[in-house]
Amino acid sequence: MALPIEELGRLISRRRGGQGIRAAAAEADVSPATLSRVENGNVPDLATFAKICRWLEVDPALFLGVEVSPKPPQPAVVHFRKKKTVSPDTAQSLAELILAAQRAKNAQLALKRR
Repeated sequence: MALPIEELGRLISRRRGGQGIRAAAAEADVSPATLSRVENGNVPDLATFAKICRWLEVDPALFLGVEVSPKPPQPAVVHFRKKKTVSPDTAQSLAELILAAQRAKNAQLALKRR
């Protein structure tokens, strides 16, 4: 179920709490005027929308009505399976390693944003 875009402003307000607009905008990597406009119900451009969603730690798909697949595709497995010198078990292990590294990187970036 998609969230209405108006909910973005309420999420910004809730995330910002008592924090000033300038400090919150700096965290979100947008201008204070832009963050204020979006908080007050204006629709942002796509780049700003992406930055705000990252800052809010909200999947943009929630607003776009896009269904998110429960399991991300594993292109590394497909690539390694094509090469006959790599066993399916090795390909699966390498894919899991790559995905774990990506999750760890994303978690580290999320911690830096807080």
